[in-house]
Amino acid sequence: MAERKQERIDARKIPGAPDRSQRFAQVEHAENAGAALRRLAACFAREKKMVSAMLAVVLFGTLCGVYAPSLQSRAIDLIAAGRAEGFPQAVLAMLAAYLLYSACQLLQGLFSARLSQRIVGRMREELFAKLLSLPVSYLDHHSHGDVMSRMTNDVENISTTVSQSLPSMFSGVLTVIGTVAVMLWYCWQLALLSCATILFTLTATKFLSRRVRKFSRRRQMLLGQLNGAVEEMISGYHTVVAYNHQTTTTGEFCRTSDQLTRAGIRTDVFSGVMGPIMNCIGNIGFVIIAAFGGYFSVHRLISVGVISAFIVYAKQFSRPINELAQVYGQLQTAIAGAERVFHVLDEADEDRSGAPLTADGAADATFRQVQFSYEPGRPVIRNFNLTVPSGKKVALVGATGSGKTTLTNLLMRFYEIDHGEILFGGQDIRTVARDDLRRNIAIVLQDTVLFSDTVRANLKYGNENASEQALEAAVDMSRCGEMICGLPQGFDTVLTGAGETVSQGQRQLLTIARAFVADPKLLILDEATSNVDTRTERAIQEAMQQVMRSRTSIVIAHRLSTIRDADLIVVMDHGEIVESGNHDALLRQKGRYYELYMTQYAGFAT
Repeated sequence: MAERKQERIDARKIPGAPDRSQRFAQVEHAENAGAALRRLAACFAREKKMVSAMLAVVLFGTLCGVYAPSLQSRAIDLIAAGRAEGFPQAVLAMLAAYLLYSACQLLQGLFSARLSQRIVGRMREELFAKLLSLPVSYLDHHSHGDVMSRMTNDVENISTTVSQSLPSMFSGVLTVIGTVAVMLWYCWQLALLSCATILFTLTATKFLSRRVRKFSRRRQMLLGQLNGAVEEMISGYHTVVAYNHQTTTTGEFCRTSDQLTRAGIRTDVFSGVMGPIMNCIGNIGFVIIAAFGGYFSVHRLISVGVISAFIVYAKQFSRPINELAQVYGQLQTAIAGAERVFHVLDEADEDRSGAPLTADGAADATFRQVQFSYEPGRPVIRNFNLTVPSGKKVALVGATGSGKTTLTNLLMRFYEIDHGEILFGGQDIRTVARDDLRRNIAIVLQDTVLFSDTVRANLKYGNENASEQALEAAVDMSRCGEMICGLPQGFDTVLTGAGETVSQGQRQLLTIARAFVADPKLLILDEATSNVDTRTERAIQEAMQQVMRSRTSIVIAHRLSTIRDADLIVVMDHGEIVESGNHDALLRQKGRYYELYMTQYAGFAT
């Protein structure tokens, strides 16, 4: 199955790069929760006003919640003493305290929701911007589904935690501190007996939280794998169906899904049992208060009202502890997700520094003693030397895996060479800013890439300032004018599903036209006409001759008919040049090119 998965290689997949199974093995689990928590705290520091407002509301609400049982105790003592004076005031004060407490709870929810959306929105924007600044090699070596999972699921977990768990944690900690302080003030003996349940709570929390954290990490990792499998199946659906691999694909998905289910069940079980265990410990605390409170009351150490207040305080004391225990699992999941997000944010950006391209008009490309390997010790390009003269058409041919596409990736600086140098216009491309270099090079890949936008926007993707005349000229040269005129809104037709509404050949024509609109100094065509019919291919070749007259071009082709008129044909094998020359000279040599040519055209008129 792994071999068949490799058949679906997108435009950025590089020969020799690790396969998808290796990419999953590279997924890192959360390892340093403290560091991730500190970085989350730094995110909160950017919203100081909102955080301060929320903490002020939480603090005032906690004070009201802690003070209200004291008013209740006073009212009960007045009733027990048979005194009516002061009772209405105590009841009204207690009512006001509880109303203010409820209002603070409402404001706390509003502030936390707004805070979470601000923090997570900024984090989502930073993550998306980071993805656009990463080197091409990063996405070549990581599962696209896992990257998407970090962008969606992990960020959403953080949002849920910020909006729900953290406010509960803040208010819970303050409530516990305030409640314990009042309980000690009323009766320190009964307070210490009530707090004895904390030992049971801490022991249970430590035992369960360790397992929650372990399984929540595994659940996030498996969720990334599952998303990757779904993304791969959808992208390669036609291949799956064509090879009747539905059963095998379903089996692989189900195996990962079962592992995710087991990890999710274990996480939810250990998270879910925290609540009942904490409730049980809380009920034990009520028994302690009832027994010892009655004893202290009989011996006149405390009043009946104090016992009533202690029961309320014990509930207030146990409730936040229960909530803290319940949200701990959610907090651990969010921390693991945050660490996965930070792992992407910490990746080194693609170096875009460098000098501008100074070559005026010159567009020759020179490879000198170039060596390159995707993995150390396994070279893909070996001591490669080649000069592509300015304004000339050079064709690269050879078997699959010979390094043709790798050369174009090195020229575009998608990867850096290990040794040697590559010159463009006489200037070492390592000294040229990547943006400026790529602005002068256009590439048309075999795997077409269009975006869910209008035809006009797709054509102007490489040159937003292109005029309508340039647009129409490019469309005419690429022979897709008739196709565009047949669309409902012409140039303003929206290509839904990244161009799924038009045929593969028509998508390829649009990508060729897009390269023409970019008007580059150097044009790279990587099997650019492989998905069009012979008649259209011949028309495009005629158009390309007009476009290529004033610019350098590198053509990668398996169909040798597309490169017969090339100024120089370079035959590659295992990253080295084995033959070079024009079409006629190479045929006369009767070497590797002759064998390739005769294999394709033996017995056919040429």
